[in-house]
Amino acid sequence: MSGAIGVFDSGLGGLTAVGELHRQLPAEEIIYFGDTGRVPYGTRGRDTIIKYTRQDIRFLLSHRVKAIVVACGTASSVALPEVRGLYDLPICGVIEHAARAAAEATQNGKVAVIGTPATIGSGAYEAALRACNPQLSVESAATPLLVPLVENGRFQKGDRVTKLVLEEYLGPLLAGGADTLILGCTHYPLLRELVAELAPGVTLINPGAETARAVAAALREQGLAEAEGHPGIRCFVSDDPASFALHAEQFLGFPLSHPVERVEIDRYEP
Repeated sequence: MSGAIGVFDSGLGGLTAVGELHRQLPAEEIIYFGDTGRVPYGTRGRDTIIKYTRQDIRFLLSHRVKAIVVACGTASSVALPEVRGLYDLPICGVIEHAARAAAEATQNGKVAVIGTPATIGSGAYEAALRACNPQLSVESAATPLLVPLVENGRFQKGDRVTKLVLEEYLGPLLAGGADTLILGCTHYPLLRELVAELAPGVTLINPGAETARAVAAALREQGLAEAEGHPGIRCFVSDDPASFALHAEQFLGFPLSHPVERVEIDRYEP
């Protein structure tokens, strides 16, 4: 089956999944939608998150995608269980694969999770972790200030403001001795160096990268992966393309191959 791989997130964060997908499947075309005009999703109500998710999926379907990655912890935890059965193609969220990786990584059975208020409030990570291992001890914390900080480029290692915010969030969360921490929003891996500095010896789980590796393996197994070609990555946003492009290379680790385009996402009514 020919077609692109569609990926969406509320903003820049899903590019952490896109970068890993591109490394795993360099012959694939990837269509990315970042809903920068409505970021963050994690402080929205359930019905709004479901509406936004359905609009994002409808936009990606307009590009004849063969699979969709919901590279958003909030949409994966709140909306995906409600909408997955509405579409006739594989749609993969980030919760399951991150939980599996954390369950395999922990040595002492204690796992911590940070995420948006909606993701943490859904209990999706706790459920997925205990489905992997009912004996796991799980501590979670909502970290609502982190997505705006990342979206505004405040993810460099020496950023004092972001470090102070992380100290306040991580101190109480890790006091119980967790040896594994799920960065439960695809924005958060950009804070990896800052987090590692504050949580030495703790294994950090990147949901976007874990999901990208799993999706790549599944497409290869099903014979759906492209074997040759270099079509690149096309990025679409719902707000300012220039602002998105400014930080996108830092998320991806390489330059964009096409100009960023703006989309009127409200046209794609669910």
